[in-house]
Amino acid sequence: MTPPVSTQFAFTAAQSNCTWADLAELWDVGDGLDVFEIGWVYDHFYPLRTGPEEPTLEGWSTLAMLLARTRRLRGGVLVTGIPFRHPAVLAKMAVTVDVASGGRLELGLGAGWFEPECTAYGIELGPIPERFARFEEALTIIRSLLTQPTTSFEGRYYRLQDAWCEPKATQQPHPPIVLGGKGERRLLPLVARYADRWNYSGDDVTEFIRLRDRLAELCESEGRRLEDVTLSANVRPSLDDTRAVTDQVVAYVDAGVQLVCVLLPRPYDPRLLEQLAPTLNDLR
Repeated sequence: MTPPVSTQFAFTAAQSNCTWADLAELWDVGDGLDVFEIGWVYDHFYPLRTGPEEPTLEGWSTLAMLLARTRRLRGGVLVTGIPFRHPAVLAKMAVTVDVASGGRLELGLGAGWFEPECTAYGIELGPIPERFARFEEALTIIRSLLTQPTTSFEGRYYRLQDAWCEPKATQQPHPPIVLGGKGERRLLPLVARYADRWNYSGDDVTEFIRLRDRLAELCESEGRRLEDVTLSANVRPSLDDTRAVTDQVVAYVDAGVQLVCVLLPRPYDPRLLEQLAPTLNDLR
């Protein structure tokens, strides 16, 4: 009999409505708690729930600095908005962070969606079908640059000619590609084709199960198995009762989730990670 796979845990702390010192302290504490394997930031230039005048640090430079000050935690941007950076530039960024961190990068990628920041910064977001067509081109390019000696590509949105991406990442064949979201028509087929991990962005276990089963079908059509994709989902701890997260974790794990991401509430307090650690450790 195959032994059960232990549950992994990550924490997510968006780099908005906080200070650099807040984030740095949070990651320092998380790095010392072995129950947490991954730390996530996000890829937005504006906060999502407050006014644009509130502070927001850039995601990839924040991630690089956090990985530079830690020694054990893996880290990633959940998820990188493809419209913000040319995929060839993003591939070089990913390699640089993976090499500099000793192979600790999680490569989160997404189609992009937050219109206010795109409008303000003059970034072309486009309608949803266009976003996902561009996203698929970018996924093809990034994976090729990370794995092939050179890449040539002729698409609607991107063109590359004999493009090199050296050195290659420390993690081979490439850092884990993480796609996040819950779109059944456009996202899940890309997960089945390209992803090493899928992060379900909703909060309904029943919906997760339905999408998980659909992903299994899509993986089969791509010649893959659902087991080839690490399934992850998000939980929200209560500030008043850190043990209340247990029911959320158990429900998702019973539904097949292998990686549970704890969405940390603001204001960030590293003591919450310390309070959660014993409870989560019992659930591994």
